Amino acid sequence: MAGTIRKVIISTIATKLIQEARKPENQAKAKKLFADFQAKRSASKRPGGTSRY
Repeated sequence: MAGTIRKVIISTIATKLIQEARKPENQAKAKKLFADFQAKRSASKRPGGTSRY
């Protein structure tokens, strides 16, 4: 019973996330966030060309 309730809750949250991700303003935010993350990650390389992780 608890597993069924958990699945319903997860499904509801996933549906809401997908609906929000389809909105153009949220797509722009996601693209900027991803670009900032990539820039930060590429800027933090150690000498020798390898990153820490």
